Amino acid sequence: MQHQDVQYQDVQFQREEHLEAAFAGPEDQGHPLHAAELMARQLKGTNAVVRELLLALSVGFALPGPLPADLQQKLGNGGVEDLDALVDRAEAAGLLRPDGTVVGTAQHALLAATPIAKVHALQRELVGVFTSTGQRLGSLARELARGGLSDARVAVELELAADSALEHNPRLASQLYEEALLAGADPVATAARRAQAAAGDGELDAAARTIDTLLVSTEPQDARRGADVAASVWAQRGMLARGADVYSWLGPERVGVSAPLAAVVLIGVGDRDGAEAFFQPGAPAASPTLLAATLVQTGQGVFASLGEKPQQGISVLIHASDMLNSAGTSLPLPETPAALAALLALHTGEPHLAETVCRAAVAAGQGGNAAQPRLLLLQAWACMMQDKLEDARLAATEAAKVNHWPLVPRDEFMCAALEVGLARRNGDVPELLRAWERAREAMLHTSVDLYNLLPWGELLIAAARLRETRRVAHYLEEAWRLLGRLGEPALWAVPLHWAGVQAALLNESPADLAPHATALARASAHSQLAAVLATAGKAWVSVLAGRFRTSDVEGAARLLGAVGMPWEGARLAGHAAARADERRDMMRLLSCARDLHPQGSPTGGMSGAAIQTGTAAENGGRAHQPDGSGLSEREKEVARLVLEGKTYREIGEAIYISPRTAEHHIARIRRRLGAENRSDLLARLRVALGVENSQHLNPQQE
Repeated sequence: MQHQDVQYQDVQFQREEHLEAAFAGPEDQGHPLHAAELMARQLKGTNAVVRELLLALSVGFALPGPLPADLQQKLGNGGVEDLDALVDRAEAAGLLRPDGTVVGTAQHALLAATPIAKVHALQRELVGVFTSTGQRLGSLARELARGGLSDARVAVELELAADSALEHNPRLASQLYEEALLAGADPVATAARRAQAAAGDGELDAAARTIDTLLVSTEPQDARRGADVAASVWAQRGMLARGADVYSWLGPERVGVSAPLAAVVLIGVGDRDGAEAFFQPGAPAASPTLLAATLVQTGQGVFASLGEKPQQGISVLIHASDMLNSAGTSLPLPETPAALAALLALHTGEPHLAETVCRAAVAAGQGGNAAQPRLLLLQAWACMMQDKLEDARLAATEAAKVNHWPLVPRDEFMCAALEVGLARRNGDVPELLRAWERAREAMLHTSVDLYNLLPWGELLIAAARLRETRRVAHYLEEAWRLLGRLGEPALWAVPLHWAGVQAALLNESPADLAPHATALARASAHSQLAAVLATAGKAWVSVLAGRFRTSDVEGAARLLGAVGMPWEGARLAGHAAARADERRDMMRLLSCARDLHPQGSPTGGMSGAAIQTGTAAENGGRAHQPDGSGLSEREKEVARLVLEGKTYREIGEAIYISPRTAEHHIARIRRRLGAENRSDLLARLRVALGVENSQHLNPQQE
């Protein structure tokens, strides 16, 4: 018995030594007693029941109770002091605050000195107290999970909290799901939701890895949600066909309410039959909820876009977009209804409508953070088509900065194509070359689908201008095959045919022009845009052949302006003006170009000042007074074009003046700068305009 008492005293002494060491840091060794060490000694001097009370409070129990069962039993049988006396002793020792919480250093020391198994046992008992009284653990659940407690009740509460945050705060949801896993949640059962949270927070790689753990399981749980997330991730990566593979794996029997999303993906890759196997446009919604109706109308709108009255799809998709805006939910979607509505509007020559839809969706946060760049870039594209180039740049900049992660490959590709389009419309060749290099890299990270035909059309035109058609040829071949599989739907095919017409004109290839012109003429019966573009194409051919009627060209140019293509209309009129034989025809066409393109970038060849002051220039007047460089703003515009290697005619086409007026401007610039010959003029212009304009470009790079 005496031997046992000695052993017990040794154990107690070792525990007290451990407790004191837990209080005292390295700085306490060999120094006068610090506050923490004094507190440790005070704690050692207290009785075991006070320590037990302090430990219970340290793990989360609260006064006046309930307390752990063992402690409660000791207090109830009268073998120890009552609770109030214990509290008084702890407060007197400076270990307990008046509000009933343990002093921080004491709490840390107690938890460090107590075996982890005992701590976890107390924590489980604490969780039982909360659940028996119907209380939520709240932030305590997160602390318990991060502290290493594995308990199904804690895991369930964390899962529920993550589910609540999933649609509006995916980053918080990701953290909560990870903590639920620490507490013992099933990784497969939570995989789809964890992937959705990761994708919503821009972590596409993490989302893909998480989904893989679900898709390879023998009996995947929440497979429909997992397929939606996977399709959304693949769409953002610019590989919509992989999303189609996921839905094919899921099958129509398991797709449920996601059937319209499967149809959107399958139509996007040219598989209409597969889409119809999942979703019949006339079928009722799976439930009467707002969300179910939204998804059904999204599928119906996309199907309608393939028919003979595709414009009907726009109104259906706008209704779906409005409903999703009001629902306030963020779901994993391959394409939001707002994005689809905007695409249909852009493809039918209604960019203003596309801009309006996107603005409303962005304001409502449709699709969550992951969808915002896509909507902003479509808004920028709509602004570019309307010749609002500065608005387009602002929207594109906002798209790049709206999230804490970089643009996903799909959005990076569209942004790069947008930069190409802006540079082309500005007549800024150096900027076009820089944008083209970015686009060349971006196109390697994406693939062709129905919903990115507009960027491919823009790149086709730019490639023709830069003599780089070979870079995009195989992508365009895939685009034509995709449209062919869908039966050449006019709404989706017409803009790409127009891009093919423009590319053929730039390449001076009548053979390449013919099939696109025929397709536009054939589609004219069902598409107003096709009729306008067919007329404009004929006008372009007549202008380049030098056999055109001014009234026909002006009519075609104004029609282009009416279908949301004012820049294209102004360009047509400007080219015709430069080739007009009669002065009155030239002036009439220049006036038309000014009407269609009243504003633009001051750094490009299509500035508002250049157009608005064209008449003054024709009359020999000076548009602006010269600044310190000795050149007026108008002369600087001409000088920049000279440095780009443009001819008199090309300068006239760029800023809507006659070739003779361009010649007069250059002669006046030469006199003003005192240049003796052309090489001397170029050298002096480089100095006058700055080194950024010193690159002498090939005249072919218009």
